[in-house]
Parts: sequence; C-alpha cells; structure tokens
Amino acid sequence: MSAVAHYIAGVLDHEAMVNIVESLWSSAEFQPGDRVKTLRGSAHGTVKRLLPDGRIAFQPDGSDSELIALPEGLLREEQAG
Repeated sequence: MSAVAHYIAGVLDHEAMVNIVESLWSSAEFQPGDRVKTLRGSAHGTVKRLLPDGRIAFQPDGSDSELIALPEGLLREEQAG
C-alpha cells in the first residue's frame, strides 16, 4: 500500500512502484553473493552477510563500504548470462 501511495503522491516512479509490488508476490530470501539494488535503483551491490535481526549487509558497486538494509528495501537483480 505504501508503494502505491508514494506513486500516487508522485514520490515514486511507475517502474519502481511496479517492481515493489511484484517483489511482494515472491518471498525473496537473500543469500550472500546475491546481486541486489535498492528500490529506487540508486545503489547496486552484492549481499555480503545476513544479520541476526533480519537486515542485510551489502557492498555497493565500486565501494569498500558496507550498507545495511531491510529485505523489503532491496530487489534482487537478475544475473546476466
């Protein structure tokens, strides 16, 4: 509901809203090594570890830093090939 409301308010573009809603249909269980991106696509990276509280630590492309996100804040990226 929040994604749709953000789309209606003009905060979220159509493609991002559709990606969020579609991601809810499948229960994504992330694993280390998975390629992910943030919902708005502003960061892409690789899952490094799963934290005990359910959050995900991922390393953004081109960075040595580690970011922490909730699973519902990430989308799995399709592997090329």
